[in-house]
Amino acid sequence: MSDVTKEDVLAVLSKVRGPDLEGDIVSRGMVSDVFISDNKVYFSITVPSERAQELEPLRIAAERSVKAMPGVKGALVTLTADRKAGSSPPPRPQPPSSAGQSHGHASGHSHPPQREKAGVPGVGAIIAVASGKGGVGKSTTAVNLALGLQANGLRVGILDADIYGPSVPRLLKISGRPQQIENRIIKPMENYGLKAMSMGFLVDEETAMIWRGPMVQSALMQMLREVAWGELDVLVVDMPPGTGDAQLTMAQQVPLAGAVIVSTPQDLALIDARKGIAMFRKVEVPLLGIIENMSYFLAPDTGKRYDIFGHGGARGEAERIGVPFLGEVPLTIDIRERSDAGTPVVVSDPQGATAEIYRQIAAKVWAELGGRAPRQTPAIVFE
Repeated sequence: MSDVTKEDVLAVLSKVRGPDLEGDIVSRGMVSDVFISDNKVYFSITVPSERAQELEPLRIAAERSVKAMPGVKGALVTLTADRKAGSSPPPRPQPPSSAGQSHGHASGHSHPPQREKAGVPGVGAIIAVASGKGGVGKSTTAVNLALGLQANGLRVGILDADIYGPSVPRLLKISGRPQQIENRIIKPMENYGLKAMSMGFLVDEETAMIWRGPMVQSALMQMLREVAWGELDVLVVDMPPGTGDAQLTMAQQVPLAGAVIVSTPQDLALIDARKGIAMFRKVEVPLLGIIENMSYFLAPDTGKRYDIFGHGGARGEAERIGVPFLGEVPLTIDIRERSDAGTPVVVSDPQGATAEIYRQIAAKVWAELGGRAPRQTPAIVFE
C-alpha cells in the first residue's frame, strides 16, 4: 500500500464545493496546513468567523472525502475562523452581571469586566501549569500535581497542551489511540485514575509537528471542548514552555481559574518565569503560586544536600511579587527514573517524602482556588 501524499489529498479536496457552492475549497485557497503522519491526514479549512458554525457541514464533507481515500487511516479536519480585513467584527458577548472574578493574590489594580469565556461541561476549575522556558520539569510537575490533587480526594483530568512536544503519554505510561464516540466527541485516555488527552495520542512519538498558529489553536480547542471529560473537580493543563500561540489561546479563550508557575532556583530560569507571570497577569488570570522545582539535591549515599541550581530563588520571587510560594521539589534520581518509566512518584511511592511534597503542594493549590471553581460558566452544547 503506497503512502498518501499531500498532492493526493489536495486532488480529492478539489472536488469539495466551496461555501454557497461556489468553486472548490482548494482553488479558493481555503485549505491550509496539510500534514500527514502514518497515513493519517490533518488539515484546516479557513472560513469567515461569522460563518464558522454554518459551515460545519463543509468540514464534515471534506473529512469524509479524505477518509474515503485508499490508504488513509484517519483524518482530523478543523475549521479555522478568519475575519477578513475591513469586515465588521462579530458582536462581543456582554460581560457577566456579577463583578469580575477576584483573587486574594491578584494585582490590586481594578480592571474592566472581562467578557465571559465558555467553560467545559462537567469541569469545575481549569488550572494551567506553566513555565517561561523548557527544561525545568514542568510536565513532570503537572502530572504529579494532578495525581496529588486526586490523592487528596478530587476528580482530576489532565490536558497536554504542548502540541510540539507532548510528554503526558510517556509520563502516564499510556499508549494507543483514543476512541471517537458520537458527535465527534473523543473519549479520553486514562491511567492511575486520571483522564488524559494529548496530541501524543494522535501522532507517533517521533513525528515532528510543523503546524502554524491557527492549526495549533484549533487543535487545542478540540482537545479541550470535544473530549468526554465527564465530571471533574479540576482539569490540569500542562502548558508548553514560553508565551506563544498556545498559551495565549488558553488564557484568552478558556476560563482559567488560575495558573501555577514552575521554575528552578537559578536566575536564568526566573527571568523567563517572570515573562509567563507577566502574560497571565496581562490577561487577568490569577496566579495560584510558584513551585521551585529541582530545588536541591540530596546525595542518595550520604544524604548530604547540594544546591546545584542555587536555592530560594523562586521563593524570593514569589515574595517579591506577592503570590503564594507553593513548595520546593528536590532534584532526585527517583523522580527522573519513575517519570521515564511512566510511574510518577505520587502513585508509585505514595508513602515517600517526595509524594508527600506534591500532595502538600496540591492542597495549597486547591486552597488558593477556595476549594471550588471560582465561578460558573455557560455550558457548551455539541450539535
